[in-house]
Amino acid sequence: MGPLLLLFSCWTLVGAQTPLFKLRSVTLTIEPATDLLRDANATLWCRAGVSSSGTLTHVPVYTFYKDGTKVFTKKSASSELAYPLLHVRYSNTGKYKCRVEIDGQGENSDTSKLTVTGVSVPLLQLSRSTLSEGEELTASCSAPDETGAFFFYFYVDGREMQDQPARSNRADAQLRFNGGGVRQVHCDYTVMLAPGSTKSNKSNTVTVSVRELSFRPLLEIRPVAEVFEGDQLSVSCRPEGNSNIPGGLLLLLTHGTQLLGSGVDHVNSSITAKESGEIECSFEVGNVPKKATKNISVIELFSVPRLSVSLAEVFAGDRMVLTCSSAVLVARRLTSEDISYALDSKGPPTTELGAGRFSVRAPPHPLSYTCTATARGITKHSQALLVRPKVSVVRPSITVVEQVILGRPFQIRCLSEGGSLPINYTLFRKYEPLNVTTVSTPYQQALFTATIQESDDIKLYMCEAANKPNNEGELSPRLNASVIVPLSNATLTALPAPWDVSEGDALILICGVTGTPPVTFKWYRKDGGAQLLFAGTANGRSMAHRIHAVSRDHSGSYYCEAVNHARNPVRSQTVLIEVRLALWKKGMIAASCLLVLCVAALLCVLHFKSRRGKKEVTTELSVRSIEQ
Repeated sequence: MGPLLLLFSCWTLVGAQTPLFKLRSVTLTIEPATDLLRDANATLWCRAGVSSSGTLTHVPVYTFYKDGTKVFTKKSASSELAYPLLHVRYSNTGKYKCRVEIDGQGENSDTSKLTVTGVSVPLLQLSRSTLSEGEELTASCSAPDETGAFFFYFYVDGREMQDQPARSNRADAQLRFNGGGVRQVHCDYTVMLAPGSTKSNKSNTVTVSVRELSFRPLLEIRPVAEVFEGDQLSVSCRPEGNSNIPGGLLLLLTHGTQLLGSGVDHVNSSITAKESGEIECSFEVGNVPKKATKNISVIELFSVPRLSVSLAEVFAGDRMVLTCSSAVLVARRLTSEDISYALDSKGPPTTELGAGRFSVRAPPHPLSYTCTATARGITKHSQALLVRPKVSVVRPSITVVEQVILGRPFQIRCLSEGGSLPINYTLFRKYEPLNVTTVSTPYQQALFTATIQESDDIKLYMCEAANKPNNEGELSPRLNASVIVPLSNATLTALPAPWDVSEGDALILICGVTGTPPVTFKWYRKDGGAQLLFAGTANGRSMAHRIHAVSRDHSGSYYCEAVNHARNPVRSQTVLIEVRLALWKKGMIAASCLLVLCVAALLCVLHFKSRRGKKEVTTELSVRSIEQ
């Protein structure tokens, strides 16, 4: 027990000597400001807020970060630490933060952004200032005192010639000069810093003198005035001056992208003038290209032909005329008879009508046509003419949209399954036109409204579809559709007759109408209100309802109603049914009456006889009394 107590006392003593602390906050400030000009001095202060019960035994570690990358670390017993930035540059621009760690506890500051504006003026140096055409010099561009990632740009006479990336503040470029004269060279640079960049001002300008080679190409073209299409041009190309090149010079003569000829020391060519453009004579000495150019202006002899069709609307199979013509020609050089025309087509055979006119039957599908005009060895092609033939209508069908009810309006649909839009539809009755409608879109319908008073009138209607101007269309068959005749003349018939119905009989109520079946019948009995007895549908014009073994309770008023697809209910007349007694009941009543009469008669006879007997006894007694 003693050693344990001693150990506890020692531990308590040691624990009492270790101070307690809490790292409460870390702040970062940038002085003198967060926006600075180049060459200014900046100080980043990292301050730690610590609560402690005594003197700290561990030294805080301060770490500074720029854009997430560690840039400086130091231990300091102070509650703050400075990170100086002397003569700041654009590359110092970024987001900074610091972190403080003390004995396992760590805390980050908020992020602060430092922005540095301005970069140094670039400095350009050249390895030489005088050289001959085709030679190279070294240009060095530097960004004094700048750091970071760079792009350097080199310019000759204001035109960018090269760009060089660099990790240091200097880049070199090899510049070659073609053509003699005085050239102005300068440079600038861009400092790359994510997510942006900044560009420097223009550097100093250095003048370079370039000595031109003593020889150049000579280009001659004849004739030089008023060149028309089809004219022959004589072109020569040769070097001018003393070249003294071993083996001679290889000359190239070109017209646009066409190589007219090549040769050593000279090139001669004869060409047919077809279009205006630039003719070039060139050669190359070492790495120096030399060229001479001349523009030739060729006067158009005749214009590009235009192809047209005679019909505004072309239908498949119709005969059409295609005309190919050049609107402009030079009269003093050419007549209309000098131009020949040809039609290019992969469609049906064509018939030439003369003077650029061609007759052809329109194909059943879209087809492109082109034509050519040829004169004096010059051939010109027209733009493509796309002919989209229309399709004639086919015989239309005529139908009704919904049910046809006699005496009510209904709709008639006319439809041609084939034919180009727009299509004109005409409704006829007895071959007399009633109405016209035009269908212009694929989902549009040709609908007409009509009314008939007789069932057979439905067959008087036809329609016509037409999509050709000034041409008859296709006539449909006659309209064939079922006609619903509304119901009328509803009657209720009772079997047996209403006055001859006896108890126990079967009563049959027959409801009949005039109109188109199927018909739905309903039977009612008036019993303070309408009491539905039975309902049913028949494909005929009448239907019966049977009541088996009627009783006196079945006496009353009856009627029926009927309705068909015309949905106009009709009602019959009211029939009064009086159910009489059954015959056997009548016999029983009669027999009962006879029995009652017989009994009454018998009683009367007995009564009479009894009175008569008493009277005779009394008389006899009276007689005897008298006799006595």
